[in-house]
Amino acid sequence: MLMKIPIDEPQRIESAAQRELRITWKDGHESVYGYAYLRRLCRCALCRHEWTGQPMLDPKSIPDDLKALKVFPRGNYALSFDFSDGHTTGIYSFEFLRQICPCPDCVRRSAFS
Repeated sequence: MLMKIPIDEPQRIESAAQRELRITWKDGHESVYGYAYLRRLCRCALCRHEWTGQPMLDPKSIPDDLKALKVFPRGNYALSFDFSDGHTTGIYSFEFLRQICPCPDCVRRSAFS
């Protein structure tokens, strides 16, 4: 049986000036996320309808200068954030973070998926 080497496993995680999250993945790829970007994509039950998955959060309500006051791991599979707008319930799996990487290469690749 072949073992799949997960690319969605971080090698290094850094928070820069409470403004952005930088993840270097095991395959060498680097992702940089603004905290406002992450907050707008939150998939918790307060931000997305539990049954339909429809967004309930108005992205315009999130200020561009949103900060992460705290970043902490959830087991070995995800991160959570205490955002400066008071939101604390989102859990961002490493798989999800890799999928939403905003770099031009990943955006271009996902456009063709």
